[in-house]
Amino acid sequence: MIEEREYLTFKVKGEEFGVDILYVQEIRVWSSVTELPNKPDYFKGIINLRGVIIPVIDLRQRFDMEPLEYDAQTVTIILRCQGSEPVHAISIVVDSVSEVYKVSKKDIKPAPAFGHHIDSCFVNGLASIDDKLIILLDTEKLLDQEELYHVEDKEKWLEPAHGVP
Repeated sequence: MIEEREYLTFKVKGEEFGVDILYVQEIRVWSSVTELPNKPDYFKGIINLRGVIIPVIDLRQRFDMEPLEYDAQTVTIILRCQGSEPVHAISIVVDSVSEVYKVSKKDIKPAPAFGHHIDSCFVNGLASIDDKLIILLDTEKLLDQEELYHVEDKEKWLEPAHGVP
């Protein structure tokens, strides 16, 4: 028996990425967020979605790519841990949403090292679909708070604002 999964694909800096569709709660157009102090640049802020506070992460910046001005194509994808109580979700900002593809487990190839631009802990593998290569992300790792908020210089964003102890 061949196991197939569906992946929602989206673009970030011209590259196509995919996340397991079972984790996708919804897709929304970009809207303003509540900003928080002392945070990494890729952490855009939080939103209140039907009573649940959700952190908003810019995937471009999280993958150490230059930021892009948000426009009508910019979307956020709300990802939610399966069956978690209390609800654990994040919103990732991407350039645009592409399609949903069925991918057979046998068609997923291991990913090579990506250097420092994409933390390889987020990459589940690569799939070749319709003559294009899609980077499949590990949705569990995207939702893992320890991995998501990991930065090399945490002290920089953990310091009190304006020298206040």
